Amino acid sequence: MLYYKTYIKDERASWLTFIHGAGGSSTIWFKQIRYFRHDYNILLLDLRGHGKSQEDRWKKGDSFSDLADEIIEVLDYLNIQRTHMIGMSLGTIVAQTIADKYPERIQSLVLGGAILALDVRTKILLFIGRNLRKIIPYMLLYKLFAYIIMPKKAHEESRLAFINEAKKMSQKQFVKWFTLTRLINPYLSHLQISTSNIPTLFIMGEEDYLFIPPVRQVTQKHENFMCELISDSGHVCNIDQPDKFNEITSHFVQSIENTMQMRKLPNDEVIVVK
Repeated sequence: MLYYKTYIKDERASWLTFIHGAGGSSTIWFKQIRYFRHDYNILLLDLRGHGKSQEDRWKKGDSFSDLADEIIEVLDYLNIQRTHMIGMSLGTIVAQTIADKYPERIQSLVLGGAILALDVRTKILLFIGRNLRKIIPYMLLYKLFAYIIMPKKAHEESRLAFINEAKKMSQKQFVKWFTLTRLINPYLSHLQISTSNIPTLFIMGEEDYLFIPPVRQVTQKHENFMCELISDSGHVCNIDQPDKFNEITSHFVQSIENTMQMRKLPNDEVIVVK
């Protein structure tokens, strides 16, 4: 089972589940824990090969679906029936995959630095990375990607946080995660359609230049999708501007909670609006 850590407010409180991106770990959420633990139950996870989770879980053909199943395994073990899911970067794809496979378990999605499509520049970077991943030490590649995605001085804290966490990964784990990007565009298009009935908030840094355009496009197509941009912030906006990220997330999650309360009948049955 994946490594996890919980912060419990009480049995009646709603759950927030946090999913980090590739090369990170659950430690990237420390500025969110202090903010949300007073009102919600919190579940933090380390994805396979990251942080304190095991490295030897990979099998041939494993995909984002398998990563989603591992998180559901933790939810089942903890008897968490429903949760708000908060993801960052590549973790947003895992969160959307859970919403695709297990929509009944998800109350809402908050997707920070969301990856919804890869443009030509990103495809070229990934192509180079895939062809050099077994030749060049992975940390050189990871640092290159980190500086391209988070290039500015204002991104330094988030860039260093991910680089320092990535140092804990092995070359084997890096290669395995890198292979997941091979057929990512058509898969992401599927996810946007399949999860369109789930309330979803995209939170993007205004300087996240590689990934903002597809987010803007998809939020115009689906009424359940919303987008908030944070100024003076790059790809990892929960670290660059934590106060603003927390405020926006809190307002959105509370609005979902209020809506669910309004839909409840006196006998605690829930009206499902389709």
